[in-house]
Amino acid sequence: MEDSQITCESIDEYIRKFSPEVQIILESLRKVIKESAPGAEEKMSYQMPTFALHGNLVHFAAYKNHIGFYPTPSGIDAFREELAEYKGAKGSVQFPLEKPLPYELISKIVKFRVDENIKLAEEKKKKKK
Repeated sequence: MEDSQITCESIDEYIRKFSPEVQIILESLRKVIKESAPGAEEKMSYQMPTFALHGNLVHFAAYKNHIGFYPTPSGIDAFREELAEYKGAKGSVQFPLEKPLPYELISKIVKFRVDENIKLAEEKKKKKK
């Protein structure tokens, strides 16, 4: 996504902006996230496709040479070894477009984030009582 001036209202609209090859990857990634977090809401946040359940779970975005995946710093830390071969930062990882995405690993990270957000929501609820 090179043109940061264009805003999208939906994930469908976001995905349509890319080449057919990248659209296939983004739709596959979306499907894996949906299956791994069935109760999550789809939305746009920070101009990126986002899945939320008791707060944001993960974001993703397409770029010229990679797919950015943003599972928060805790999602990266929990899977540091499995993500070691990929370029990344504190809360993100870059999956090169010329390689298949590691969908099984992505699914594990999303499930980890679901569990994490549910636990945080339960703790907040207990504190309010």
